[in-house]
Amino acid sequence: MTGERWTFLVVRDEDSPVRQYTISARRLRAALVAASVVVVAVLGVVLSSGIEGLARIEARQLRAQNRALEIELAAFDSRMQDLESTLDLVAANDANFRSIAGLEVIDPEVLQAGVGGPGLGSPQSSPLWAIDSATAKTTFAAAYDLSALERRARLLSESLEEATDSVLAHRNLLESTPSILPTAGWLSSRFSQARMHPIHNRPMPHEGVDISAPTGTPIFSAAKGRVVRAGWVVGYGLAVEIDHGFGFSTLYGHASSLIAQIGQEVLRGEVIARVGSTGISTSSHLHYEVRVNGVPEDPTTYILPETITN
Repeated sequence: MTGERWTFLVVRDEDSPVRQYTISARRLRAALVAASVVVVAVLGVVLSSGIEGLARIEARQLRAQNRALEIELAAFDSRMQDLESTLDLVAANDANFRSIAGLEVIDPEVLQAGVGGPGLGSPQSSPLWAIDSATAKTTFAAAYDLSALERRARLLSESLEEATDSVLAHRNLLESTPSILPTAGWLSSRFSQARMHPIHNRPMPHEGVDISAPTGTPIFSAAKGRVVRAGWVVGYGLAVEIDHGFGFSTLYGHASSLIAQIGQEVLRGEVIARVGSTGISTSSHLHYEVRVNGVPEDPTTYILPETITN
C-alpha cells in the first residue's frame, strides 16, 4: 500500500523543460512542521532581541531620569538653604521690631522649630520607598525641611503682623498724647487745687496753667485729635476743646479769635486759635487744661521741659 503523494511541477519559462517533483504527504507535513519551527524560533530570537533592546533603552532612560532627579533635589536643597538664611535675617529683624513695639521676643528654640506643623510620617510611608529607598529618604528629608520652613515663615508673618499692630497703636497713642507748649510765652500761673483767684480774690482750684503771651499769638493743638467744642464758654471766653482719644482731652481758653471748627480733625502743632483775654481774664494769656478720662491733670507733666519758660 502506497501512501498519499504530492507532485509539484516547476516551470521556469516557455522554452525550459517542466520539472516534476514528487513527495509523500508524510514528508511534506514534516517539512512544513520543521519550517514552522524555524520561523517561530527566528521570530522568538527577533522578539527577544527587540525586548532586550527596549529594556536597555528604558534602563538608560531611567538612569537619566534618576540623575536629573538627583540634580533637581540638590538644587532644591540649595534653594531651601538660601531660604533658611533669608528667614534668619527676617527673624533678626523681627526680634528688633518686637522690641521696638514693646513685645516679648520669640524664643529662638520655638522660632527654629516653627511650632504648629503636622507630622509627615516616615520615609517608609512613601510609595517611592519600594522602588528606591535612598531617593525616598532624600525626598522625605527635603519635604520635612520645607514643612519646617513653611511653619517658621508663618510664625514670623504672624509675629510681624502683631508687632506692626502694636507699633501702630503705640504711634497713635504718642500722636494723641499732649506733649508741646500750646503757645509761645511764659508760664505765669501753675496747676493748683487752691490758687488765689485774681478776680474773685479767694482760693479756688486752677485746673490748668496760664501762659502769658501777646494778643494774637498763635495757639497750637498739643496733639492729634478732633475739635469737640469751639466757641464761647462761660468763664473761659472764646475756647477750643479737643478730644485726642485714649482718654485725653485739652482745652484752650481766653482766645481772641478761633480758627478751628467743631468736628475738624487737627494735628499736633496745627494753629487752632489766637491768644486773647476774653472771659474772666485780667490780661492777654492762654489758659490751657489737660484732662485724662475727664479728670484734670497738671499740663506741665505732658509738656517737654525745655519748652516751658517760667
